[in-house]
Amino acid sequence: MATTYRHVDGDGTVPDRIPDDSLVGPHGWSPLLIAAMIFFAMGFVTWLNGPLISFVRVAFSLTDFNAFFIPLVFYVSYLLFSIPASMIARKLGLKQGLALSIVVSAIGVATFGQFIAWRIYGGALTGLLTLGAGLSLMQVVINPLVSLLGPPTHAAKRIAIMGICNKFAGILAPIVLATLVMHNIGGVAAQAAAATDPAVREGILSNFVHALYWPYLGMAAMLLVVAAIVAVSSLPNLEAPPIPSLSGEATTSIFRPHLVWGFITMFLYVGAEVMAGDAIGTYGQGFGLPLDQTKFFTSLTLGGMLIGYIAGFLVVPRILPQERYLELSCVLGIVLTALAFLTHGYTSVLCVALLGVANAMIMPTIFPIAIRGAGAATPLASALLVMSYSGGAIIPQFYVLLKPYLGFQGMFALLVLPCYAAILAYARRYGRVGLGPLPLERR
Repeated sequence: MATTYRHVDGDGTVPDRIPDDSLVGPHGWSPLLIAAMIFFAMGFVTWLNGPLISFVRVAFSLTDFNAFFIPLVFYVSYLLFSIPASMIARKLGLKQGLALSIVVSAIGVATFGQFIAWRIYGGALTGLLTLGAGLSLMQVVINPLVSLLGPPTHAAKRIAIMGICNKFAGILAPIVLATLVMHNIGGVAAQAAAATDPAVREGILSNFVHALYWPYLGMAAMLLVVAAIVAVSSLPNLEAPPIPSLSGEATTSIFRPHLVWGFITMFLYVGAEVMAGDAIGTYGQGFGLPLDQTKFFTSLTLGGMLIGYIAGFLVVPRILPQERYLELSCVLGIVLTALAFLTHGYTSVLCVALLGVANAMIMPTIFPIAIRGAGAATPLASALLVMSYSGGAIIPQFYVLLKPYLGFQGMFALLVLPCYAAILAYARRYGRVGLGPLPLERR
């Protein structure tokens, strides 16, 4: 049986896996409920990137290219830290690894808020890199745990529960930031642009950025509370098995085609997700829509993702198997992207936001397919997949670099359509790998 972590009981026995995938276990909070709480916290800090792009562009008078360093630094951290994170997780075990990951994330959030208040953009990006390091460790531990807490045919459904928590927090976070900090961002941008005295202009922008300081310290404190809950919880002592040497059977487990192509597919998916979630504000500004409206657009996409997760939870696998749902999600993404290109203004923005519905169940389905059959190499396979999240750093950069030449709508479609096509091909080729053919009545 493919198992990512061992459950070490008090008497030293090692069962194959945690037998109960319910939310509340017999001894208090189950691993799945703790994971849901962590995914909520992750969603709150992760999905601030969309409105932050608009925030830093005004606060630091940046171009689109420089403002998009926000997702670039954040997502490239997954590429840099996932393998070290897997080593830390193996050394510390699940409980201590989770607690440490949340503490590191809290340090990153506090660092970002402090350097924003000091108006040092490079320092703020360092805070995001630190946050990404913490989230890398968190993802390496949480995703395989949730994937393998129960039957593989229900893995996408379990991750959908996590996605609902993540995206609900993600909907709240941009609204809270826009309301508390960015409520007059359009007016601030106009005042700063109209100020002829550099000192007056600096005063306007300084007051603007200081409004972000206390909310970010509050989020850091929230994360520390979550870390404390994990540290004192009844979470079982799950230990990662030894990482195998990359030879013989281990090499076969790691470099199976469905994992290699899963890495590429996940890279493309995360890029498409960030385009729909974080770049939607910049996309809307391309139509001349005001900043005071575009700052909320990330919440629209996350609202779509929440709908998609709920639909996936209800449909998979009761009505459709997860791989068929993945295929339909890709088709919906292709149709909505084409409609976004063919329409204009709010209609086009709405099509981009509805990509959240299409995107919701893609990652929850790709992840368990890609790590299927990895055996003792599952922690390393998980780390490799988390590294592929760096697609969220690379693909949006192509967008901001090339949209002046090809148009923001055309460039959006040119980047996103091939992503959905590649994911669809992966679903068709590897969706049932290791599970056998579908029963006739499910085809």
